[in-house]
Amino acid sequence: MINAETKNDKMFEVISPAPRDVWQALLEVDTEAVPYQNPAWLDCVCAIGNYEDVSRLYRTSDGRQFILPLVRRRGFPEVLTPVASLPPGWGMGGLVASGNIQAEEIAAIFEDLARLPFPKISVRPNPRQGESWAAAAPQGVVTIPRLAHVIDLEGGFEQVWSKRFDKKTRSAVRKGERAGVVVESDTTGRLVPVFYELLRRSFDRWALQQHEPRFLTHLRGQMRDPLRKFQMMADRLGDACCIWVAWVNGQPAASMLVLQYANVNDSRGAMDKDVTASTGANDLLQSMAIEAACESGCRYYHMGESGNSASLAHFKTRFGAEAYPYAEYHLERFPFTRIDAGLRRIVKRVIGFKDV
Repeated sequence: MINAETKNDKMFEVISPAPRDVWQALLEVDTEAVPYQNPAWLDCVCAIGNYEDVSRLYRTSDGRQFILPLVRRRGFPEVLTPVASLPPGWGMGGLVASGNIQAEEIAAIFEDLARLPFPKISVRPNPRQGESWAAAAPQGVVTIPRLAHVIDLEGGFEQVWSKRFDKKTRSAVRKGERAGVVVESDTTGRLVPVFYELLRRSFDRWALQQHEPRFLTHLRGQMRDPLRKFQMMADRLGDACCIWVAWVNGQPAASMLVLQYANVNDSRGAMDKDVTASTGANDLLQSMAIEAACESGCRYYHMGESGNSASLAHFKTRFGAEAYPYAEYHLERFPFTRIDAGLRRIVKRVIGFKDV
């Protein structure tokens, strides 16, 4: 589908789905691009979640190009199918661009999206570009506040270690080394079962913390993150998908899934607190993943969403991560978000759920 229209004194040629050769070329010059914006990642989303690619390439009359990764469920009419950049559980979308993104350009893209027939369009952008998106957000758009943490890797690992890690973190890393914690990484999928078992143990811990029935926590977790999801990611993404595991006395203690392209996303983490207790395993694991990102020439290490958790935010800042308040945006023809939030509040009250 190709169409063109004029807004903000710019001519947009819109091509959907976005051509993969243009997409790949933009990724190679966009210094802010994250792995979630890679077309190979979108292919995983489509294959595992039964979505289809409706990404959009925008070309301006002055040669600027932007790509918005976008998917919708297969098998339903457009007027009944929400679209997302990206869906829940699949990370962030937002724009890939050949240069800095201006608020007026984002505003024009919002206008384009608002004319599409879909009942709901969700965009969760790169947190580091949150200010530009906030400045461009149209009146009436539903805004969901978010908070993420990102480490600037400029200067390499020696600079990150000495200037950005705090004293407590450096001590914990050394403690893990002295304790004989063994850390390994793999990009073949061999460690996926180990990671997933630790994730299941984390479900148990979260159920207790949140005062939620264990079966419900596991059900939600497995619906969002089934084992086959990680198996397919490892198979399709190859070296861009790395599983890290820290072992304590031969037992898996902590694990993380790291996605890497020009920059890095710490996509998932899991641990067994009974095994990691007082070992420094988590700190050593995170430190080694950050060091590997530095050695690969990455500029930013995205540590992911922190939500309202003060303890999680503190853990990330100990490694030198900066907080980035930003928002997810929903263009809605019906109050989906308000209804969903209301239903969630009712369920939480019924089960005594506690946000942690």
